[in-house]
Amino acid sequence: MARMLCQALLRFGQKLVRRRKLCQPLAEDEQVRSLNTLDLVAMGVSYTVDISVYFLAGEVVRDQAGPATVICFLVAGLSSVLAGLCYAEFGVRVPHSGSSYLYTYVTAGELGAFVTGWNLILSFVAYIAIVIRAWTLALDSIFRNQISQTLHGSNSSHVSHIFAEILGFFVVGPMFLLMELLTRNVRQLSLVIKGFTLVNFFIVSFVIISGFIKGDLHNWKLTEEDYIQAGLNDTSRLGPLGSGGFMPFGFQGILRGSATCFYAFIGFEYIVAKVKKAKNPHRSIPMGIVISLLICVLVYFGVSATLTLMMPYYQLQPGSTLPEIFLHIGWVPAYYIVAFGFFCCLSDSFLGYMFPISQAIYMMAKDRLLFPVLARIQTGSYASVAATVIFGIIGAIMAFFLGLTNLLDLMSVGALLDYSLVAFCVLIVRYQPEGKNGGNEAQVQEENGGNEAQVQEETGPAAEKLTLQALFFPDSPTPTSLSGRIVCICSSLLALLLTVLCLVLAHWPGLLSGDPGPITVVVLLLVLITGITGVIWRQPQSSTHLPFKVPALPLLPLLSIFVNASLMMQMTAATWSRFGVWMLIGFAIYLSYGIQHSLVP
Repeated sequence: MARMLCQALLRFGQKLVRRRKLCQPLAEDEQVRSLNTLDLVAMGVSYTVDISVYFLAGEVVRDQAGPATVICFLVAGLSSVLAGLCYAEFGVRVPHSGSSYLYTYVTAGELGAFVTGWNLILSFVAYIAIVIRAWTLALDSIFRNQISQTLHGSNSSHVSHIFAEILGFFVVGPMFLLMELLTRNVRQLSLVIKGFTLVNFFIVSFVIISGFIKGDLHNWKLTEEDYIQAGLNDTSRLGPLGSGGFMPFGFQGILRGSATCFYAFIGFEYIVAKVKKAKNPHRSIPMGIVISLLICVLVYFGVSATLTLMMPYYQLQPGSTLPEIFLHIGWVPAYYIVAFGFFCCLSDSFLGYMFPISQAIYMMAKDRLLFPVLARIQTGSYASVAATVIFGIIGAIMAFFLGLTNLLDLMSVGALLDYSLVAFCVLIVRYQPEGKNGGNEAQVQEENGGNEAQVQEETGPAAEKLTLQALFFPDSPTPTSLSGRIVCICSSLLALLLTVLCLVLAHWPGLLSGDPGPITVVVLLLVLITGITGVIWRQPQSSTHLPFKVPALPLLPLLSIFVNASLMMQMTAATWSRFGVWMLIGFAIYLSYGIQHSLVP
């Protein structure tokens, strides 16, 4: 009985880590491969500098970071660039249209792939809810907030304020989903999207230039006297308004704001979805990702600097949008111009948001990790009708019950976890033997090639034994099965230790007061992390030539995991509880259906 139980557990564990093998991609017609590096950069900027540029900074400035929001965007941008480098290497290793779901499936196995794909779906659902709320904000901005004022004024005696705020969702939500379904097969919409993107670019440029003209550096150096003159407080303890200066909420506020700001840089994954249409994907994909992210960091830095220079941060209210700063300085025509840009940008996001995430849903359903009904698509498109309707309804429900900041945090925590998994996969794949999944240039295996790799694995490296010398002074200059297993185990330990370290740094109050207990724990964790990193560093890396590789291995992927984990630890307990409920639903689907019906043997 015990032996049968062990065998059942072994088979169950093997199912969790089984990897998908990819077939050699077919040669593409030159007319199909039409996107160059500049096209991919423009696409990445278009999808990253989206509706969030009009409201995200306002959400962070008022209650989280104040003028230091500019640093929040730099920290979030750094995290995104590190993740983008990891995505870029997978973009050249796996020249298939896909996402982090596919990358994880061919390296870390099925369970990691399901977690990654399920988080992508969470991002899709949260984005629907954010767009629905942004529609209300955009319409309210065009009418100078009279919609919300009228709702509050006329309905307060009959319905709650909360219902008054989201009354428009039931008009905007169905229209949003209906137009998405109706416009999915209209090819001419690409021209409309480009037009909206161009309008958005000019208006954001106008906002940044206005900040240099009308900005006041004094708004970055507010003191107690400024609050007293504004009639806000007559003491030095300002409570929810912070403590003045450039960092009114301190270093903790910067970290908390950075976690929310991370949402702004999620769009670079759209570039990966276009790998089949890129002329030279091995070169243009990594360059497109990195360049577009750098441009977006500068744009969000400029917008947040403009917002905090033109208007004192304490005058911003929850739900404030970018156009409102022009009412503060008396530029009423500019208010309407920027409000129109907000509406155009919203329409741009509305028309183009669906493709990458619906593609991930389609791939998961095609692999039978999700129900096959979600793979039913329209002719010639990845647009899953069933997925759009089902998850669109879920997104509308989330918009009803959750605030904008809650939705931003929920979307950010899912993306941060996905990017950490991709960095973890990069750390593993570079130290694997050539015959293993993920070790060759194109990450492609035919069935006979996989059999040959299995024979090689059983003959040569299997005779190796784990010794202290193998940990620090391996004999082979190329990766072996033993060195690959060492890196897998050490990488898993490092991911766990880095998470514990971030948890201690974020939530142990005695650390800053000099308490020897938490300091000892931190020092011990740092020693363990350094030692295990040294073991990975001593292992041989794959010598396969790739047009792009993540530099400074293993430090850069580990730094990406550490930064991502640090930002995740800034999320509130309510955000983690919502995320936990979503993951429980996902695991229930996987364990009851996906693990049994998966097409991977």
